[in-house]
Amino acid sequence: MFENKEQSRTSLSELGEFGLIDHLTKNFSISQETTVKGIGDDAAVIDTKGKHLLVSTDLLIEGVHFDLAFMPLKHLGYKAVMVNLSDIYAMNAKATQITVSLAVSNRFPLEALEELYAGIELACSIYKIDLVGGDTTSSTKGLLISVTAMGVADADDIVTRYGAGEGDLLVVSGDLGASYMGLQVLEREKQVHQVNPNAQPDLEPYSYLIERQLKPEARKDIVELLAALEVKPTAMIDISDGLSSEIIHLCKKSEVGCRLYEEKIPLDPQLINVCEEFEIDSTTVALSGGEDYELLFTIRQEDFEKIKGNPNFSIIGHMTAANDGMNLITRANTAIPIVARGWNALQNEE
Repeated sequence: MFENKEQSRTSLSELGEFGLIDHLTKNFSISQETTVKGIGDDAAVIDTKGKHLLVSTDLLIEGVHFDLAFMPLKHLGYKAVMVNLSDIYAMNAKATQITVSLAVSNRFPLEALEELYAGIELACSIYKIDLVGGDTTSSTKGLLISVTAMGVADADDIVTRYGAGEGDLLVVSGDLGASYMGLQVLEREKQVHQVNPNAQPDLEPYSYLIERQLKPEARKDIVELLAALEVKPTAMIDISDGLSSEIIHLCKKSEVGCRLYEEKIPLDPQLINVCEEFEIDSTTVALSGGEDYELLFTIRQEDFEKIKGNPNFSIIGHMTAANDGMNLITRANTAIPIVARGWNALQNEE
């Protein structure tokens, strides 16, 4: 057999992460009756003939997802766990176990991996989850970390991306954009250090933003709070790739439109100040920054009174008919179509 050297080549960046997943898995069908939810949500759902089991996995690669020039290994271990727990909480479930697999090059001594696992251990301790397995192997390209998270929930409690209805309120936890701006500060200081290794950065004015980048927290507390308030979201997703991307996911999966109000997007004052310093629009950062790991969800209008005034939540819009589209309503009351400009893991480097 001779290889056809004239065959067409499609760049992965043309598809994007989710387009690639859809393309590669379009011919797969579900054959097990225990598979309740497969590919296409924050976590898979498996019926164990009792509580449902949820499973999610993420791969973090040095030079793509993290830079060890400013990411301490202990923080990296902690963050790698948070990235995965966030997916379980985004399904309105309780995280219970993780596995951790590593591919590591010989430039890392034992002490470095001890630091990494100290962060993983801290995350397990705080979030009451168990490390139950994994794998290790060598790498020629630095450090790769794969974490799989598992969780449980009653069938009736699970929330997917598919349930939002016309008229539902769009709600987000916490504030947005801080992690991205923390990364911008760290990247800037890295460049300064490369020019002048003796320079000592003053990071105090950026402490909250840097913490959001280096040590994010998965919002287990929000799942518990919603249960205490007796509010079950109609749809939910975590914000890993940026608010705009996640809204589009919810709208497409639920077959609805959206009106997102710019003035309602929660921004920390430190974020606003640093955006002015960097001459970056704060709304753009909130929409496209990513790595916030907040929860974005929809609720029925009758649940409004239960969350009204709660400092953990911001009502940022409402869902509309699908043919109305997905729009950002600016402070000038102009409707602008929401475009996904968040993180694309398959974007080619120029």
